[in-house]
Amino acid sequence: MGAERHLDELVRDPLLGERQPDAPHIRAERRAINDRPPHLSSIPALDWSISDYTDAIEAGPEPRDRAARLSRAGPGGCRPRLGRLRPCQPNQSRRFAVARGEDQHRNPQSNIEIAQEAAMRPIVDVARDKLGIPEDAISQYGKFKAKISLDYIRSLAGRPNGKLILVTAITPTPAGEGKTTTTVGLGDALNHIGKKAMLCLREASLGPCFGMKGGAAGGGYAQAVPMEDINLHFTGDLHAIGAANNLLAAMVDNHIYWGGEPAIDPRRVTWRRAIDMNDRALRSIVNSLGGVANGFPREDGFDITAASQIMATFCLATDLQDLQRRLGNIVVGQTRARKPVRAADVQAAGAMAVLLKDALAPNLVQTIENNPVFIHGGPFANIAHGCNSVLATTTALKLVDYTVTEAGFGADLGAEKFMDIKCRQSGIRPDAAVVVATVRALKMHGGVARDALREENVAAVEKGFTNLQRHLANLRTFGVPAVVSVNRFTADTPAELKRLTELCAAEGVKAVVADHWARGGEGAVELARTVVELADSGKAKFQFLYPDEMPLLDKIRTIAQRIYGARDIEVPSAVRDQLKQFEEQGFGKFPVCIAKTQYSFTTNPDLKGAPKDHIVGVREVRLSAGAEFVVAICGEIMTMPGLPRVPAANNITLTEDGRVTGLF
Repeated sequence: MGAERHLDELVRDPLLGERQPDAPHIRAERRAINDRPPHLSSIPALDWSISDYTDAIEAGPEPRDRAARLSRAGPGGCRPRLGRLRPCQPNQSRRFAVARGEDQHRNPQSNIEIAQEAAMRPIVDVARDKLGIPEDAISQYGKFKAKISLDYIRSLAGRPNGKLILVTAITPTPAGEGKTTTTVGLGDALNHIGKKAMLCLREASLGPCFGMKGGAAGGGYAQAVPMEDINLHFTGDLHAIGAANNLLAAMVDNHIYWGGEPAIDPRRVTWRRAIDMNDRALRSIVNSLGGVANGFPREDGFDITAASQIMATFCLATDLQDLQRRLGNIVVGQTRARKPVRAADVQAAGAMAVLLKDALAPNLVQTIENNPVFIHGGPFANIAHGCNSVLATTTALKLVDYTVTEAGFGADLGAEKFMDIKCRQSGIRPDAAVVVATVRALKMHGGVARDALREENVAAVEKGFTNLQRHLANLRTFGVPAVVSVNRFTADTPAELKRLTELCAAEGVKAVVADHWARGGEGAVELARTVVELADSGKAKFQFLYPDEMPLLDKIRTIAQRIYGARDIEVPSAVRDQLKQFEEQGFGKFPVCIAKTQYSFTTNPDLKGAPKDHIVGVREVRLSAGAEFVVAICGEIMTMPGLPRVPAANNITLTEDGRVTGLF
């Protein structure tokens, strides 16, 4: 009974990112624990993870001593968490005040439990001691969050830039890769070896938090804190972005209602509303129903805020003036003569900028190890450009010697957009890249079923390596040197790890096994040293994938063929005409942002590995004149997600003393 309750509370399905106590594979593993063989029956069920039991049961009676060791607290009082061995740093029992029984057995901790035990420093101290930012240059949002003054940021203009490290990953799988966790762990490790470093991450969206992905602050002992605040309302930036988006929508409909000039054709309004929530019911709606007093009925819809043009515009702006200029350039629709109508034409840009004025200042928090983190802006990488704000990144480059940032999902999405959109518009250039991978994820790309991942399969690692190989080749296309960070799981065998290291070496890339989830910065020291060596080597010879002058259609084709391995693209005549119209209106030099599934190089999420010679179908194109790129929507991707059958929100609640539980 205890084991079942324990699993119900703590097991998270990595595919859905949500609690799945009734999933078939969980029920089977729960039965395996409860029906464990006699040689394991003396070890309390509650003190085991599923993977520990699987290891011991498959090995038979001989490893009983090893099995008993696995069930006990590791160094510093930290037990392995579900699915992995998690030995912690020797001093973590003091730092996190871990409560242990006299027998040293305790329950595994969830990410939120670890975060809630973190010994945070006042954010004014972190700003002063780690970054040299005076107290009068920050605005505190409570004791542990702050915004950095835009005036102070302007005063940094004369400082030289430090090194920029981009963290990306292989194509995501249900097995999980741990990209944000690696980003945080690497930042802590750089500080651990004496380097002045900080992180730049994206803000979390409420949609994935309550839906299927969970939080966005890292995991284990490589987290940004305060975790609950970061993953929920934080400093209110996403609410401000949503308000600015919907103010423009209201002013567009008001402009039509009162017959303003230029006269907008109600049939050709392209501006959509936004909400920071997964809600499929809002994807397509009809507004202004109920009579003449409510306006002109027309088709409309909502996007999730993280995929909105305002979010992308916000993240690519360099200062308030640039933000207001970009907001004014947003195209909201057309006249009957097919002329574009901008936000400036409905006199909305100034009010939108006012709503976003305070939000534009970067947010400062800290890691569990008290190192500085900017968390600012949060566009999705599958349906937007997937990078934190330009302002946060450029500020960090002035403050520290090494800035570590991430781009969403695999290198085919977030990293490509980081290079071709964020770097193109901001002038920043990465000095090195880290590609996050796991043995079991590569085995999934090699065709291994999820329930067989614990079995040694070197051949599957070799087959699945084609996915990592293509991502490494893509980074070489941009002229960025890379290192592979391997997150080791307990089921990874020496033969599999050795073969993965050999395969990476054959590509001219070093693979480093890291354990930052369990040990924080100390677990990624070798990775940090490798990254420093790579970033300082001067090997980066950055280049874009395509020139500004290339036609929009050819830009889409270039990404599909050179990054996704496609044979060609399939573009309906209506989409081709739309692209030609964008070029005629002066938007032809914009980069392209591909919106497609994150689970494959193709538009079919079920095709793993590195498929070649497929066709990428372009369903729709949208102009993001404020963000200054063109979105090409491919396959069945949605700009408003829906909740899964069992949303993560089902398991998030408050305890009697007001503590959040169930959040990641």
